[in-house]
Amino acid sequence: MARANAAYYAGRDPFADFITAPEISQMFGEILGAWVAVTWQGMGRPVPFALVEAGPGRGTLMADMMRLLARVAPDCHDAARVHLVELSPRLRDVQQAALAGRTAHPVTWHDRIEDVPEGAVILLANEFLDALAIRQFVRTADGWAERFVQGPAFVTQPASDLPPGPFDRPVPCGEILECCPDALAVARHVAARLCRAPGTALFVDYGYDGAVWGDTLQALRDGQPAWPLADPGLADLTAHVDFAAFAAAVRDGGAVCHGSVTQGALLGALGLFARAEQLARNRAPGEAYAIRDAAQRLAAPDRMGRLFKALAITSPGLPVPPGFALP
Repeated sequence: MARANAAYYAGRDPFADFITAPEISQMFGEILGAWVAVTWQGMGRPVPFALVEAGPGRGTLMADMMRLLARVAPDCHDAARVHLVELSPRLRDVQQAALAGRTAHPVTWHDRIEDVPEGAVILLANEFLDALAIRQFVRTADGWAERFVQGPAFVTQPASDLPPGPFDRPVPCGEILECCPDALAVARHVAARLCRAPGTALFVDYGYDGAVWGDTLQALRDGQPAWPLADPGLADLTAHVDFAAFAAAVRDGGAVCHGSVTQGALLGALGLFARAEQLARNRAPGEAYAIRDAAQRLAAPDRMGRLFKALAITSPGLPVPPGFALP
């Protein structure tokens, strides 16, 4: 799965197969840009600070955030040093074009989150964790078996090792439990970093939070579901994010977790619908409808609002991030 997805992102335009929240509406980036400004203030307004995005796609989210910051929080905009975690040379070119003239300082690219320089940081990752490689284990009467790919089919064999993960869950015999070692490594790295220097991270992705099991591996090709093992490198492979396991790894590392909350709850608390009405005001009926519909698409429970979750991580002692405070 890891090799297939690396080939996919290097050689294809992924947005032909799926669309992410920043591509649906500028409101997503504007709302999160305001979130960055308030979060930066709660961190003590460090200058400089690293504004990091992992998996930045076309650069739309960062461009929208920086445009908002330049307009309403210029001190934050000027203090930000933008770092993008992106492997694809083709997507790096697209991101560079999207951010031309948007940042006060040159943009820096990295292959891994671990390569971002030390110091104060605000990190955002939208639909990043779902693309990381998973391992699948099957509960059997004799213990755990691991599911492997063999040609065009899946096979299982007794597990020779169990990685760190949620193996204490009461999984019924015959059911699949997924584990994402790379996501847990990200959680541990971010937690350790935020214990060394002030910072906040926000992860938004589709997934589940709780003692859940089942096969969530899926593929999209040309916007349609596809068999995950067909034509490696030509389809986008994803799996639902296990937010409970991710949060447990963060807490084990000493950082503070907030959430998860649904994407709809987060965006609603941050003022998405008020912003939609502001943009729709005095627009032609068709334009106003499109703006309001985009807000619903992002936040309504029967669309992206419930399946997508948001989890924030902070350094110990920092305020609760906007959108995560208890009512």
